[in-house]
Amino acid sequence: MLDRTWVRVREIHESLNLMRQCLDKLEGEHKRTREFDPQAVIPKKIRPQAQEIYVRAENPKGELGFYFRADGKSDIPFRCKVRACSFVNLSILPDLCKGVLIADLIAILGSIDIVLGEVDR
Repeated sequence: MLDRTWVRVREIHESLNLMRQCLDKLEGEHKRTREFDPQAVIPKKIRPQAQEIYVRAENPKGELGFYFRADGKSDIPFRCKVRACSFVNLSILPDLCKGVLIADLIAILGSIDIVLGEVDR
């Protein structure tokens, strides 16, 4: 338990470092002035070209994936699917639980570290 707590604390420290870097950029080279408005650089609507794309990102709980299909005619994707980490991590549960006692199921489920809100999608 102490190892997992230590990992979470290290993740918090790393997140704070990333936020400090972002704040340095926002207060430095991307600072809003009368001559420079950062929101003016970003387009109001993005119309993607007709394509299918899968983007994945590493997450503390595993791989998080996003699938988009655009038709090129609208700024709203034709299809958008999210592949959540907890759902994939939970799929190994039947293999982990073969031949174990019922009392051990709680410890096994806790070690997977799932978020039930992601599982019911």
